[in-house]
Amino acid sequence: MKRTVIVMLAFLLFSQTVGLSQKKEIDPQKTVMVSEDSTEYRLIIMDLGFDSWLATRPARDFYSNNYYRLKNRFYVSEWNFRYIASSNPDLYDNYIEYDPDTDYGIDINYRLYYYFRYFEERNHVNLLNSTK
Repeated sequence: MKRTVIVMLAFLLFSQTVGLSQKKEIDPQKTVMVSEDSTEYRLIIMDLGFDSWLATRPARDFYSNNYYRLKNRFYVSEWNFRYIASSNPDLYDNYIEYDPDTDYGIDINYRLYYYFRYFEERNHVNLLNSTK
């Protein structure tokens, strides 16, 4: 089954933003942005069913930001391994740039973590041996 929706994860969008008044409005359903100083991170999930699925999951503060960061470290590592070694490029269709030493903020970490869970459920795969 060919995937028609692509996940784009872009974490390395840098800007020279000085203040909040200079930022453009972003539709929160489509992207999540976190800004610290002059660095801006974005997570773009282009899967039409994700937002409605996410609405049925626990609130963002159910787990700590550190929990999401740790899980994302393992998920990203496994995802990128499968991307490189996969014979099914339609399933793992991009490499994820995720620096485990960077704190992207709870909003991005929460959505990324739950995207991996959504991906597992939707595609009947298990990225990690044990998912919680």
